[in-house]
Amino acid sequence: AYEVGVRLVGSEMCIRDSKLLGLACGLFLVAPTLFAQEVLNISSWAPPTHHMNAVVWPTWGKWVEEATEGRVTAKIEYKLASPLKQFELVRDGVADAAWIFHGYNTRYVATQAVEMPNLGTSAEAASVAYWRVHQKYLAKADEHRGVTLIGLTSHGPAVIQTKSALKGLGDLSGQKIRVPGGVGSLVGKALGVTAVKLPAPKVYEALSSGVADGIFMPMETQKSFRLKEVVPFVTIMPGGLYYGSFAFIMNSDFLAGLSEKDRAAVMSVSGEKLSKLSGQQWDAADTAGLAAAKEAGTTITTASAEIHKKYLAIMAPVETEWLERANKAGIDGKAALEELRAIARSY
Repeated sequence: AYEVGVRLVGSEMCIRDSKLLGLACGLFLVAPTLFAQEVLNISSWAPPTHHMNAVVWPTWGKWVEEATEGRVTAKIEYKLASPLKQFELVRDGVADAAWIFHGYNTRYVATQAVEMPNLGTSAEAASVAYWRVHQKYLAKADEHRGVTLIGLTSHGPAVIQTKSALKGLGDLSGQKIRVPGGVGSLVGKALGVTAVKLPAPKVYEALSSGVADGIFMPMETQKSFRLKEVVPFVTIMPGGLYYGSFAFIMNSDFLAGLSEKDRAAVMSVSGEKLSKLSGQQWDAADTAGLAAAKEAGTTITTASAEIHKKYLAIMAPVETEWLERANKAGIDGKAALEELRAIARSY
C-alpha cells in the first residue's frame, strides 16, 4: 500500500515574470513524493472474539503504527494454518507474525519453566517474569531459531474441567482427558488419565461428542471456548494445576526489511511490554470465564489442602526431570526456575 505526500517548494523559486515559468512553479508546488507503508500480516488461530484477537493483537498493532508514525500497520488473518503449524507459517514468510503454544511441539524444553505447577500468581506476573528469565537464562537454548521472538506469555492457572464431579485425584484415572502438551500432558500422565491430544479450537467438539470426558485448561475457556456448555464441573487446584507457555513470533526477513528506525520502533513496543499486555488480558479473560461459569450454573470446587499436598508430591518428579533436561540444554535450570518464581511472586 502506498500513501502520497506533497512536497512544497520554497516560494522564492516561484517568483517569475513569465506565465510559462509561473505554470512550472505551480507544478512544483504539488510535486508528489511516494513513501511505502508496510502491512504486517498476523496469523491467528483462536476465534475472533478471543481476547488475543479482540484486544492483544489490535493493541499491539496500534502501538506499532504509532511507533512507526504510520509506516507499519497490522492486520489479523484467520485460518491460514492449524495451531500446530503457526511457527512454520511465520518462518517461511506466509505470515509476518503469529502466536504459538509451545506445548504443541515436543522440541521445546526451556519454555516449560513457566508451566510448572504451583506458581500461584496471576498471568500478568507470570508473563513478565517469564520474559525476563527467558532473556537472562532460557534464550541460550535458542528454541525459536528461524524466527524473531517478540514476546512471551503464560495463561493463568489451569483448572480441571469435567463432565462429572471429582471426589479426589484418583477419580481422574482412566478418564479421557484432553491434555495440551508440555507440562499439561505430563500432569495427565502423572494422574493416570487417558490422554486426548488435539488443538484448542477442537475441544468443544471433542467434549460434546464424547471423545473426551474432561479437559485441562484455564478458567477463561469456560467462556472463550464455551466449555460451560459441555463441562459442568470445575476443580481449582491451589497454586495452579500448571501454566501455559506461548510465544509471539515475527518473520525475521520482514523485520530486516524495515528501516533501522522502524525495526527499533517495532521492538520498542514488543518484548516485556507485549508480554505484560497479554498477561493482563489472560487475567481479565479468567475473570470473565469464572463469571460466565457461575452464571451457567457450573459447579466450582477448590481442592482441599490435603489433595493439594498430594498433587505436589505426584508432580515433584516432573520438575526434577525438567531440571535435568534444562541443564543438558545448557541452561541453569535451578537458577532460572527460582528467579522466575521470585519475580512472579513478588510482582
